[in-house]
Formats: sequence, C-alpha cells, structure tokens
Amino acid sequence: MPRLKLLAASLLCVAAAAAGAAAPSLTAEQIVDKNVQARGGLQAWRAVQTLTLTGKIDAGGKDNHELPFIMRLKRPNQSRMEVVFNGQTAVQVYDGTHGWKVRPFLNRNEVENYTPDQLKAAAAEDALDGPLVDYAAKGSRIESVGLEAVEGKPAYHLKVTTRSGHQRNLWVDANTFLEVKIEGEPRILDGKPHKVAIFYRDFKNEHGLLVPGVTETVVEGVKASHKLQVTQVGVNEHFDDALFQKPQAVAAGNVNPVVSAPVVAPGAAKAAAPAGANATPAAAHASATKP
Repeated sequence: MPRLKLLAASLLCVAAAAAGAAAPSLTAEQIVDKNVQARGGLQAWRAVQTLTLTGKIDAGGKDNHELPFIMRLKRPNQSRMEVVFNGQTAVQVYDGTHGWKVRPFLNRNEVENYTPDQLKAAAAEDALDGPLVDYAAKGSRIESVGLEAVEGKPAYHLKVTTRSGHQRNLWVDANTFLEVKIEGEPRILDGKPHKVAIFYRDFKNEHGLLVPGVTETVVEGVKASHKLQVTQVGVNEHFDDALFQKPQAVAAGNVNPVVSAPVVAPGAAKAAAPAGANATPAAAHASATKP
C-alpha cells in the first residue's frame, strides 16, 4: 500500500508538471477574458434575459432511467425546473428570494419550502451566464491558483469569491478556454460531507452561445455518477413572472397549471426516485448551464 500511494503521488506530480509545461502563464483576468470570448462574447451574454433548457437527466437508482426535464431561467436569479417521473411532474421554483418544491413521486403532494441550506445554495448561484461572465459587475473576485491536470489535460484552476463571500473552485481548459470542471456543493451522506465535482462536456453552439451539452456530477465515495443532457436551448423566450411564484399542490396529476405544457411525459418504468429531481434548481442550473 505505501508503494501504491507513492506511485500515485508521483503520477500526480508528473501530470501537474506536464500541465504546466503545456500552457502559458496567464493572469486570472486574461483567463476569464479568453473564456468569455470562447463562450460567445460578453455582449452576447449580456443580451440574454432568459434561457430554456430541455433534455434528460439520470434518475439514479438500480435501473438509472433517463427522465425528461425542462428548466427555465430568468434574470436576475429566477429558476423553475420540472422533471417527469412515472407520469408525474415534480417542480422546483426559486423566485430570487424564496424557493419551493413539489415531489409527487415521493408522495409529497404538498408544497415544501426550501431548507435554509437550499436557500443559501440558490442565493449563491450566479445569473444564468455563470460565475465568470461579468464577474466584476456581480461583485465577485477571481484568483488564479495555478495549472493542473483535469482528466489528463492542462487546465487553469480559478477561485471565485462572490459578493457574499461564498467561494467556489473551477477549472478552465488551457486550449479551448471553456470550463471543464466546477466544484459543487458538498453532499451529506451517512452524516458526513462528501466533495462534489461537476464536469462539462460536449459543448454546443446555440444561438452563438456555447453551452455544455452534457454535465456529469461525481460525488466523492460514490461509484455511480449522474449525467444531465441538454438537447434543446431556447434564448430570450418570454416568461410570465407567475411561472416563478409559489407552485400549487398536486391536483389530478398536475403541478401548477400556469405552465403551458410540461415536458413530454415518459413511459418510465418503476425506478428509484430521480436523483436529479431532488436537487435544487440552482444546483441543477450549475449542472445544466454553467459555465
């Protein structure tokens, strides 16, 4: 075992050294500027007032079905996510101050308020464009930590500190300047916190903006990861503010009738309650839209 640990440490050192040799030294500001440009440009993102993301999310559990979801995001920090499971629509809403959820697949048909931790996480989330775009205007600070290898490729490690003092680490690919990894909120499992890493993959150009087509969430000590796939992106669609108000309890299989249409209902077989539907919209937002 000591030899294995020594070998692992040596390999990490080699990977870090290779990463440093493969990429130029840049300041935090230079890295952010290149990232924003790679993602479509500052003015293009400033023009985005709403985003609609449609796709599939892993349910988790033994069979791990893919469940359809739709997420609607509106500036400054409003979000609504719906996930269909066994013909029932779970919904989570954050209006910028308060958050609610209805989870009929867990026989929780009444509206539940966000927990204090969920509210804290939702409030700490950035606007729909992620933590780097317009970071100074948001009151955030960016620090360069150094070069590291992420999945065998060189990446710039940045630390973001928001106006409220909340800190997150993220990594920007040294060649494409797109985000490849961001630190997620820790998960409490068996009474202990476990680190969470979110990986961004398969970026696609939508309306001149680059968004990740796949995000993968990895929890320390948990074998299975969870993926979220974005298949369709809508930009600047009109959302009524009522969409982000407190939802109604489940009635006759529906959740909050103000929604014009739910995601396509699946013929999902019985499975464990969808892990993605248990996350806050802010957490799902991090997976789906960030960078």
